[in-house]
Amino acid sequence: MSESDLYHLPKDVRDGLALARERDRKATGGRLRVQMGDTWYPIITFDEAGFEVLLSAFDGAPNLRGLVDIHEGPRMIRTVLIVAGEPSGETMRYDFKRATAPRTQAPVDYERKVDAPAGYLGRT
Repeated sequence: MSESDLYHLPKDVRDGLALARERDRKATGGRLRVQMGDTWYPIITFDEAGFEVLLSAFDGAPNLRGLVDIHEGPRMIRTVLIVAGEPSGETMRYDFKRATAPRTQAPVDYERKVDAPAGYLGRT
């Protein structure tokens, strides 16, 4: 949820939410991060529609776009196709065009039967 979504809330409620987000970020150690190529960027806020990254994390203009991976610590939680939104204060918002959960098995080119045997025993 971005600051523009919270404008209708009283200032003390907005301040309390910001404080809770900061406390949570410190408690988790900022474990959410996005990877593009070999570079990692810490994620400030994350929701089902997108995420925000601090503008100070970039050397120049925010250049994230296309297919990126989102990690929570060492575990990949999503592969997402992103588009840049508008900068808001000190953060840059990126919206998801597509979000895919990571695969635990390789894709197959055939239909797997539910009752198929786990393996076959050869002749001896």
